[in-house]
Amino acid sequence: MTFILLRFLLACLLLPCLWAPAGAESVSFPEPSSAVPGHPGVTYLDLAKLIIPDDGTPPIQMRDITGDDDGGSPPPTTSLSDAAVLTIKAGGKDRLAMLYDLGYSSDDAEGFAVLALYDLSGKPRLLDTANVAVDRSTSFREPGKISIAAGDDAIVTTSTHFNSNQGYVGTLLIMVRDDRFELIDTIYTFDENYCAYRRTQNLAFQTKGHSRPYAAIKVTVTDATAPSGESCEEAAPKAVSHDISVTYHWDKAKSRYVKDSDAFEKLSAENEKRF
Repeated sequence: MTFILLRFLLACLLLPCLWAPAGAESVSFPEPSSAVPGHPGVTYLDLAKLIIPDDGTPPIQMRDITGDDDGGSPPPTTSLSDAAVLTIKAGGKDRLAMLYDLGYSSDDAEGFAVLALYDLSGKPRLLDTANVAVDRSTSFREPGKISIAAGDDAIVTTSTHFNSNQGYVGTLLIMVRDDRFELIDTIYTFDENYCAYRRTQNLAFQTKGHSRPYAAIKVTVTDATAPSGESCEEAAPKAVSHDISVTYHWDKAKSRYVKDSDAFEKLSAENEKRF
């Protein structure tokens, strides 16, 4: 009996180590004219010009990360704006990821955001680009990156738009293989903010160890409704909260991440009924 109890206590102690929460990584917003670390003669503006010419012409041709031909297109006149910068590991090497949100055309429901990958080990080289916008405004999410192996990080971006009472969010989980971006999944969530209540759907990321070649990734959406306590025309709902989780495992045969359920697709379908 004592031996069984000791095994149980040991399992409880090890449990927090099995699934490690993804720590928030700092995203920086350097001035375009500032020098790239380790390259005093190169500025962040120089890196941007490898993608977006400074003569007002559109960016270089690139694929949509989702493979959707119905995505947004660059605005007719594209201007260089401040970029979000994130250092990552890919294939055991140091890489620089930069995200340029170029806005949207008046005819498009979605914006256009360039995710770019650079090698700064020698003369700066542009390795890959992709449009990662799935809504109007796009940025790195917190955490901006998740460690999925000793020398590999996955990138997390988010696209949003809001009206007076509703917020629409599309989160992209992206890995880098052979110095190219690969989409793991797109997760859509939906927030509401009314007089009587607020309903939010927040994401959390966890990884399980460092399995070979890539760790499992557990993504949890916490769907929570909280009454406002205000006097409103409509009745306030009860306070409720529940978690919806999906785990992504590396499938060696398919050479990609696969998910263990369609829970997020069901959540998206349920949310659409509330639009």
